[in-house]
Amino acid sequence: MNITVLLVDDEVPFVDAMTRRLSKRNLNILAAYTGLQALDTISSDKKVDVVILDVKMPGMDGIETLREIKEKRPLIEVIMLTGHATVESGVEGMKLGAFDYLMKPCDIEQLMTKVRLAKDRKSEHEEKISQARIQEIALRRGD
Repeated sequence: MNITVLLVDDEVPFVDAMTRRLSKRNLNILAAYTGLQALDTISSDKKVDVVILDVKMPGMDGIETLREIKEKRPLIEVIMLTGHATVESGVEGMKLGAFDYLMKPCDIEQLMTKVRLAKDRKSEHEEKISQARIQEIALRRGD
């Protein structure tokens, strides 16, 4: 399964380390260090399947970034990742459409499982949309 993941975190060493670890597991990794960079990336790269997003970032935080991602590209699944988890931010993220919420440091295999499940959900939604479009075209043609 070919999965493109956008990793968003303001901590450069964390992004570098996670990029190496996830790339070894055959994921295509893109990196962004701010919420605005993440939004630019999802606007320019239509292949992004899953975003791993830090909650606490200067400027545009993870919750605000999640809100914008879901507005611009609602099918992209977002896994929230934080070292400063609060119940409130977890609930807020899930209400806004986050796929899941994990604590840093997280187990890499647990993260990989979540990424695969998130990709599966995105693929299912894309398939349903394609089928609905095919049915719509068939109905218009009178098939």
